[in-house]
Amino acid sequence: MIDDNQIKQLAVNTILTEADAVRKLSEFVDDDFVNAVKFIHCLKGRVIVTGIGKSANIATKIVASLNSTGTPSIFMHAADAIHGDLGIIQHDDVVICLSKSGNTSEIKLLIPLIQKMGNKIIALVSNINSYLALQADFVLQATVTEEACPNNLAPTSSTTAQLVIGDALVVCLLKMRGFSAEDFARVHPGGSLGKRLYTRVGDIISKSTPQVKISDTIRDVIIEISSNYLGATAVVNDFGRIIGIITDGDLRRMLQREVDIKKLCAQDIMSLSPKTVECSELAIKAFTHMEKNKITQLLVTQGDKYIGVIHIHDILREGIV
Repeated sequence: MIDDNQIKQLAVNTILTEADAVRKLSEFVDDDFVNAVKFIHCLKGRVIVTGIGKSANIATKIVASLNSTGTPSIFMHAADAIHGDLGIIQHDDVVICLSKSGNTSEIKLLIPLIQKMGNKIIALVSNINSYLALQADFVLQATVTEEACPNNLAPTSSTTAQLVIGDALVVCLLKMRGFSAEDFARVHPGGSLGKRLYTRVGDIISKSTPQVKISDTIRDVIIEISSNYLGATAVVNDFGRIIGIITDGDLRRMLQREVDIKKLCAQDIMSLSPKTVECSELAIKAFTHMEKNKITQLLVTQGDKYIGVIHIHDILREGIV
C-alpha cells in the first residue's frame, strides 16, 4: 500500500515523463513527415488507420480527428483485417499503421497483404528499425525512451507520443486544406461552434410577443410582463412598430420614485430607442450585443415589424456559449 505523498509523486512523475517524451518528438519531424502530409493531401481515396492493442485505441482517435477536419478516414483493427476487414481498403486509399514495436505478428502478416494490394503504407512507429518501419513508404517517428509505467511495460508514453504525432498530422492537413471554422461547424452541427455559426435569432425566440400601447396602465404593463416570463415588453404604436421598451427593472425603478403609480401609463416609464436585433441575425451576435450593453433581452424585428423577444437564457439553453 502506498501513502498519499507517494500517490502524488507517481502522478507527477507520470506527467513529467510523458511531457518529456512529447518534447522530444519535435526532433523527429523530418522529410518523411512532410512527404506523408503532402501525399495524404493529394490523395483521391481515404485514410485507413490500423493498429493492435492500445495503438488501436489511439488509431480510432486519429480517425475521428481526421474526419472532423476534412480528411475522410476509416479505422480498421489489425487483427480483424486478416479475418475479412481487409476489404475496407480500396485502390486509392493509404494505410497508416500504428505500432510501438513494429514487429507484432499481426503487423507482420498484414503489411505484405497491403503491399500486394498496391496501397501505400505510412508507419507511425517507435522502433524505426522494425519490420513495419523498414517496409513502410513513409515513417512517422514516435520514439520514446521509456514508458511512464514504473515497470516500463504498460503503454503510456508511447501511446501519448502516437496521439501527438497523429494530432500534428491532422493539424498540418487541415491547414493545407484551408479548413475554416465554418467548415468545422459544417461537420459539427450539434456542437457549440456549429450552433454559433448556424443558429439564428429567429430559430430560438419565444413564441410570445409581449406588447403594450403607450396609453396602457401600469397594471396592464405588469400583467403583460409577468404573463410572458421574458422580463420585458415592447411598447408599440397602432401599426405594431416598436417605439419603446419596459423591463422589470424599469418597474422597480418606478416603485422607488415618490409618484402615484395609478396616474402613470406605459409612456411615462418606457425607455425610448430600445436595443433590437433582426430575426435573421446570428444568435451569438445577439448574445454579444446583450453582454456589451449589460442587458438580458433584445426585441426582435423582421424588417420594421416587431415579432418577439430573445432572452439571454434562450441562447444559453441552446448551448451556443
